Amino acid sequence: MSSINRADFRFIEELVEFIRGRGYVLDLSDATFSEFFADELNVDIDDPIYAVNGGSKGKRLRTFLSTVDDDAAARALKALWDHRVQFLASTGNSDPVHNAEGRYLTLVGKLANGTSSGTGEPPRPAHDRAKIEALRSELYELRDLEPQRRGYAFESFLQRIFAEAGLAPRQPFRNVGEQIDGSFVLDNEVYLLEAKWTRSEIGVADLRAFHGKLEKAAWTRGVFISYDGFTEVGLAAFGPARRMFCVEGRDIYEGLDRQIPWVEILRAKFRHAAETGEPFVPLAKLFP
Repeated sequence: MSSINRADFRFIEELVEFIRGRGYVLDLSDATFSEFFADELNVDIDDPIYAVNGGSKGKRLRTFLSTVDDDAAARALKALWDHRVQFLASTGNSDPVHNAEGRYLTLVGKLANGTSSGTGEPPRPAHDRAKIEALRSELYELRDLEPQRRGYAFESFLQRIFAEAGLAPRQPFRNVGEQIDGSFVLDNEVYLLEAKWTRSEIGVADLRAFHGKLEKAAWTRGVFISYDGFTEVGLAAFGPARRMFCVEGRDIYEGLDRQIPWVEILRAKFRHAAETGEPFVPLAKLFP
């Protein structure tokens, strides 16, 4: 278990309870508390093991910090501290806890030099490894299907990936006579989806054709997923990213292998396109 003692826990309570009171953790709701641990730490804080002393967010946090080793406890405290700093900055309020930063750094320093590192319970992962491995195997097996079946199966596979990520995917539909491979919602924005498995890289003609579909709705963005990737010539001829970004099959494989949440892959791809104008960048460069 971690080296955190009673005095440390009293300080941690000061840090996290000043916004909403005892039993709460900063400004996090039940849903965002779970999302925070999953996204920032890959921890399933809703696992019953963390509710043995009570189901409130504060009690689950205390149980988590008590049972994991010093390294995991320090990572969690750092993530909570960063969130706390952002909250205070957004409100413009001064820190209500006396010498909070100095005391926080002292606590994290103690954990870094603790004697219990590696002896606590491993955090319960937020990702179902068996399910991830099943998805990876399914994607691998699609290669042996004949082209038409493979295309439909690939669309179905992507629908499950988006559904697992909570992105409200919609099945393929027709829009003004044109086939759309589906849509999803990311950060309250609707994205149209184009998915192709062609045994060859996608060139500029397909990129421009999909972008033409996006231009028919002023508010729509899009994601082009090509299992076999994109030609460098096609990406260069297409020009700067305007309303879409691209994903290749290798991105999906690597994301599953490394258990990088699908939502975070899409967000990173979108941000890169918005900041650089490049419609495609390999996942390995976004998550080195």
